Amino acid sequence: MNWLFGFFLCVNLHDLQETKKRPSSIIVLTIHYNCQANFLQARSGMKWILFLFSFLLCFLEISVGGQGFTDSNLPIFIINTDGGATIPDEPRILASLKIIYRGPGQRNYLTDQGNQAFLNYNGRINIEIRGSSTQVREKKQYGFSTINADNVTNNNVSLLGMPAENDWVLNGMVFDPALIRDYLCYNLSRQIGEYASRTAYCELVINGEYWGLYLLQEKIKADDNRVDIVKIETTDNYMPEITGGYLTKADKLSTGDPLAWRMTNLNGTTVDYIHEWPKPQYVTALQNTYIETQFLNLASSAGLFDDSFVTGYPSVIDVRSFIDHMIISELSSNADSYQYSTYFHKDRNGKLRAGPIWDNDLTFGNDLFFWGYDRSKTYVWQFMNGDNEGSQFWKDLYNNPSFRCYFSKRWNELIQPGKPLNPESIGNFIDQTIAYISEGASRDNAIWNSTGDFDQRISEVKAFVNTRISWITNTLGSYSACSNVAGPPLVISKIMYHPDTSIQFPESDQQEFIEITNNSSQTADLTGVYFGGTGLVYQFPAGFTISANSSIILGANVEVFCSRYGFFPDGRFSRHLSNKGQDIVLCNGFGDIIDYVSYRDTLPWPDADGNGYYLKLTDINSDNNDPANWTASRDIITSDETLPANAGLVLFPNPVSDILYVRAGSEIISVTLLDFSGHKLITGSPVDGSCEINMARIPKGLYFVKIETPRGVFVRKVIRD
Repeated sequence: MNWLFGFFLCVNLHDLQETKKRPSSIIVLTIHYNCQANFLQARSGMKWILFLFSFLLCFLEISVGGQGFTDSNLPIFIINTDGGATIPDEPRILASLKIIYRGPGQRNYLTDQGNQAFLNYNGRINIEIRGSSTQVREKKQYGFSTINADNVTNNNVSLLGMPAENDWVLNGMVFDPALIRDYLCYNLSRQIGEYASRTAYCELVINGEYWGLYLLQEKIKADDNRVDIVKIETTDNYMPEITGGYLTKADKLSTGDPLAWRMTNLNGTTVDYIHEWPKPQYVTALQNTYIETQFLNLASSAGLFDDSFVTGYPSVIDVRSFIDHMIISELSSNADSYQYSTYFHKDRNGKLRAGPIWDNDLTFGNDLFFWGYDRSKTYVWQFMNGDNEGSQFWKDLYNNPSFRCYFSKRWNELIQPGKPLNPESIGNFIDQTIAYISEGASRDNAIWNSTGDFDQRISEVKAFVNTRISWITNTLGSYSACSNVAGPPLVISKIMYHPDTSIQFPESDQQEFIEITNNSSQTADLTGVYFGGTGLVYQFPAGFTISANSSIILGANVEVFCSRYGFFPDGRFSRHLSNKGQDIVLCNGFGDIIDYVSYRDTLPWPDADGNGYYLKLTDINSDNNDPANWTASRDIITSDETLPANAGLVLFPNPVSDILYVRAGSEIISVTLLDFSGHKLITGSPVDGSCEINMARIPKGLYFVKIETPRGVFVRKVIRD
């Protein structure tokens, strides 16, 4: 029997080393000792049976600890590093990845790794440990990129149904005992209409060792299917190119992350800002100054409580996006929000937007308790709790009566029955998620002791949600002041989203247009009106009007539009309409939806997909979000601009090469030349009823002239030839 005792001794010595690597080894080692103790006492009869039973328990524990992992209801990720190397923090190392996934509702087996039919991905990656404070835990988080067989170039692929890309994150949820907080927050953010990282639960095996339950996430980056902004280049240093796109975050500085700029709170706390796009090493001084100025303008206007659509914070930011960001941050009581992992983005010619949300593990009552922190409470605002408050503008926005009213209005809309933030809706979503991951959560807990009493952890999250929703609702108070704001009666009435091509017009995108109709008997003032969301950018210049029962057309390219359709559009939008379909959301300056169309290139929508047709609303008074009320049309479109009879305005010559003369039948208060994005270029000096603007140094193109008179503000088009 001495040889068997020696065997146990060797196992114990080996496991003493393993306990330094994995906490579950302590459990296994304890059972090993119990096995050895039983063996020493076992001499005959029942004692041998007890020993064998103990030995079997020992074996089973090792199996549950991961080495016996064979199948899952979740996708299985198998990573094998080259040469079996340990994955470091930096630099990235090469590896191979297989994702076993038979499809929704199907069980996945490790034995399927040789069956290409069940492999969602089978290829090369580079990988490293990611995260900051999470690295103190034995279970690691990973960032990886899918690459081609050359081990160098990126391989944009779709993983588990997500849009094709190459940068991904495996989130180990190491600070979250409920294993659901990030998943819940990201999904709720998408449900309320904002982009957040798409997610999918999986179980991970590295170099033959089971590593637990993980969450596959999209890495935040500028991309058409992620943060949908133009990627600004180093040569984009002048208007309008310098206006976007940017992806910026407030965060802690880490190695290799140079400071872009810093903002200071009234209490003396500093917030560091870091460039995500353009990359810090490529951002130019002019670009850095431009985007920093947007934040400074926000801080200044919010601090002054200036909520004007022309000069205030609504002219700088997409108010709805800031409210939505605060709603998810405050619903979850995110202890890191505003100060760390807080993203912002700005598209070309667009407003500054908050988001996407990120790093939501210290939420719903969870915090770094082992370091003495306990900040995620049901009864505090995280932007004014004395810790991690972020920049001063968050608090100033909340304290502005108009912003707070719209905050309350949006919140109360989202918590209604059937809406995403209704307590019952959240509870049902949690229950569905837990039913899906409970098997993997049990295995994760067996090796990492990650959850403890898992049912209790989930109950705590649910209880927090219910209490938190009540507190926020009561604290925000009434929104009656902004509940029935009358917006201009605008209707999206034509959409050319996928024009055909020809020898004369080879680029489809350049021929796109949208028609907007004023469905009323009164002139509509469009000051502050803009397209919300991302992917389509336009904000009407201050003072822009549409006459009663008239229409205006916005085009993607002024010159191409005029060449094809015979007249100049009333404005030029940035970016392009999707050929597959998208949401077109027309908002006022506070984000109230004026009109909304979610078109698609599939039935039941009419076929206007690359065949020379455009979508036309058949009845201006009908529901334009119903495909049945649209038709595919080839009708010739015409200009519907109508000059008010009493304006008495004359602009000449038009087209103009140098001096533009503006005349009016009465006093002219001001004259301003604007580009198609509404940027102010020249301010004239009117004398009585006339004004001259020298346009000799202005590039050729189409511009707006805004003329303010005692009779009103008028906007006219002028061509610089």
